Amino acid sequence: MALRTETDKETGVAVVTLDRPEKLNAIDLATAGELAAAWRAFRFDDGVRAVVLTGAGGRAFCTGIDRGVEVPQPSSPYTIDDPLLAIGPKANDLWKPVIAAVEGMACGGAFYLLGEAEFVIASEEATFFDPHTSYGMVSAYEAIHMAQRMPFGEVARMSLMGTAERVTARRAYETGLVSEVTAAGGAAEAAVRAAGVIASYPTEAVQGTVRAVWSAKEAARAQALAHAPHLIALGNLPAERQRELFEGRGRRGRGSGHGEFRLR
Repeated sequence: MALRTETDKETGVAVVTLDRPEKLNAIDLATAGELAAAWRAFRFDDGVRAVVLTGAGGRAFCTGIDRGVEVPQPSSPYTIDDPLLAIGPKANDLWKPVIAAVEGMACGGAFYLLGEAEFVIASEEATFFDPHTSYGMVSAYEAIHMAQRMPFGEVARMSLMGTAERVTARRAYETGLVSEVTAAGGAAEAAVRAAGVIASYPTEAVQGTVRAVWSAKEAARAQALAHAPHLIALGNLPAERQRELFEGRGRRGRGSGHGEFRLR
């Protein structure tokens, strides 16, 4: 199992941990299935009233799709199979509040998860970046998710700068992606504390509030996400060329989108 779930029956808080630290908590097909199953199971578990999502190991919250995973694609140019589409709580019709606790890196496909959390708490050592353009891929779903949480210019910069820049927790706080910055190692504790407060309130009112907040932006979000597969099909380099660029990371200098990066 690549997903660890612990529930405190007294507080009603469940902690879901991506548990692949040796892979920087990258998501393979099995993990994607476990995430979807966990969110759907929480809908029926009245003992769970709030959820904290975090990653094991401290080096990364999540680094997106596991690059070692082969995802067969249909031959039709009008469809695309993305195993990350169903890994978030909202994609699985869960309206209990979810708080993301970020330690270390959060990048690429991690934004499918951050984009469907109610809010994000990060330690001072957390960093955020989107590597897609560096490897010849369109950042579509990721950029759309972040556009719901950050100012346009910040999303555009993070999406376009690829691996050349990483956004610090402090900058993420300043731009609204992160709601609280903690000392190193303290994100999960702070998230559990906040979740405990929320879980102590009447759950019907809490879930209704979650649903109301999301309804405010749902139409624009749904319309934008509908364009994503077409943009990916048109703009992505062939998989073989993406692989070459990915395997060449670290062998090129500053400013090329590989090797060293700038923190801001």
